[in-house]
Amino acid sequence: MDFRIQSKQDMISAVERFGILPLFKNSLQGFSVEEHVDPAVWFTDVPGPWEWKGPVIRETGCAYGKLFEGKAAFVRRDLYCELANHRRDGYDFDARWDDGLAQRREKELYDLVEQHGPVVSRRLKGIGGFGGKDGKTWFEPVMLRLQHSCYVLTSDFVYAQTRLGKPYGWGLAEYATPEQSMGAAFTERVYKHRPEQSRELLLAQLKVLFPFTEDRVLLRFLG
Repeated sequence: MDFRIQSKQDMISAVERFGILPLFKNSLQGFSVEEHVDPAVWFTDVPGPWEWKGPVIRETGCAYGKLFEGKAAFVRRDLYCELANHRRDGYDFDARWDDGLAQRREKELYDLVEQHGPVVSRRLKGIGGFGGKDGKTWFEPVMLRLQHSCYVLTSDFVYAQTRLGKPYGWGLAEYATPEQSMGAAFTERVYKHRPEQSRELLLAQLKVLFPFTEDRVLLRFLG
């Protein structure tokens, strides 16, 4: 894959061009921001991909979250609808719960996001009683499962601000359901195809990017 990321616009262009763009190295060689970013903006004193994540989400309308191999990735909105249909296997969360396919902790955390989202991670943990000496300790693994199954995504990043309104520190993830974050663009499209059709559409997209990689490898990446 031949591209270079030196600016926020480069990252936006890559998301729109490839449709799926992992942030970090993964099992598909050369398929990440990390492997194509200018070292001058990769975790240095100047703004780089970490600071651009929120603007890229807002300006493209893409999805972002820990979606592939437990690692973060951007997914263009049209492809995210297909990924959600594939991963959800055609179920919305309530139907999954009713059929006994969701765990109690998944429902508890999903219900909190659905009730309060979009909601910053720190507030969500406070509302749900996570952290602290006697708090619940299972937030991260359950949130990972909800993101992987496309019931929750990271809708933005929120920064603390100085008195002069200048952002500082690490951005805090803001969580939402795809239905909350994308609205009708998601709800009217997510179950348009059969789940197996969505999987084939996603596979076809990856085959364009990796024409010489075996289908089984690409399907394993798709989860």
